[in-house]
Amino acid sequence: MFFRARPFAWVILIITAASVSLTAAAEPALADVIELKTGQKIEGEVLKERADELIIDIGIDILRVPAAQIKSRTGMDKPAAPSAVQREDMYSTAELPTRSVKELTQQFGEAVVLIQTPGGLGSGFILTEQGYCVTNHHVIEKETRIAATIFHRGANGDFVRRRIDDVQIIALNPYFDLALLQIPVQEDLKFRTVYLAKKDDLREGDQVFAIGNPLGLERSVSQGIVSTRNRNIGGLVYIQTTTQINPGNSGGPLFNLRGEVVGVANMKLLFGEGLGFAIPVSYLKHFLTNKDAFAFDKNNPNTGYRYLEAPRRRNPNPPPIISAPSIAGESPAKAPATTSK
Repeated sequence: MFFRARPFAWVILIITAASVSLTAAAEPALADVIELKTGQKIEGEVLKERADELIIDIGIDILRVPAAQIKSRTGMDKPAAPSAVQREDMYSTAELPTRSVKELTQQFGEAVVLIQTPGGLGSGFILTEQGYCVTNHHVIEKETRIAATIFHRGANGDFVRRRIDDVQIIALNPYFDLALLQIPVQEDLKFRTVYLAKKDDLREGDQVFAIGNPLGLERSVSQGIVSTRNRNIGGLVYIQTTTQINPGNSGGPLFNLRGEVVGVANMKLLFGEGLGFAIPVSYLKHFLTNKDAFAFDKNNPNTGYRYLEAPRRRNPNPPPIISAPSIAGESPAKAPATTSK
């Protein structure tokens, strides 16, 4: 039985650490070099900057360095700039270097948003600076009041939550389980965006990771591998992955180790661990390129193409209906004649 992470309502569950880990342990991180007034140097990742101190991760321990003891600080190593950037109408692709999950989460994590409706929540990711955002169709199905929560870093490095209401529905494709939204542009906030994978070079065993909001746990990161890249379910091809996918992950991105979006998380196998599925990026590109065919009109929710279930075949010989046994000596009521639909 497959479970699509419909809008999530709070329940109490025991969750494995793999599904809620925010960092990847034992991976190299971007580093600053801090020179003290005494002449010693410290190299590590600055986790938080305060007026009176820096909190630095040196890999084996966390140090608190008083600001008064700091002589100089070099700038953090910047991620390699994307090359061969190609911008389409609704998305961009680029040549990106392979990096650690921790570094990629820092670079692209702010592009992942929390999608909220009156019925529940899911995840999504921003494609353009104009606020175009992708999520699953089933996350916003039958809803028109949609909000998005952006997580961006403030001046001191802390994450700041910003809820943005009046998110518009641009296009829907229930067959691919995809939806295109537009988050209103903010004057004081520039949207972070993601790149879609340019090449279809995903293979079994490749490492991938997901960022989303499983069970409402915001900004969760989970990592796994590609189990198979062409699992047939219901006539469509999905990426099967060991990456933990849970209710609330739906609509979030599945990244490769270059930080490219290779899929859209959308379902898992019930009662099975490590059996998550994502919509391949090729389906997403097709949907975005042909968004006008699936355009949503708030005055006519049935606009765009709708795929209906085929009618069931009539059974010319329906099974006989057996009446319930008598109770307290009463004779059973005669069942009315029926026909199969």
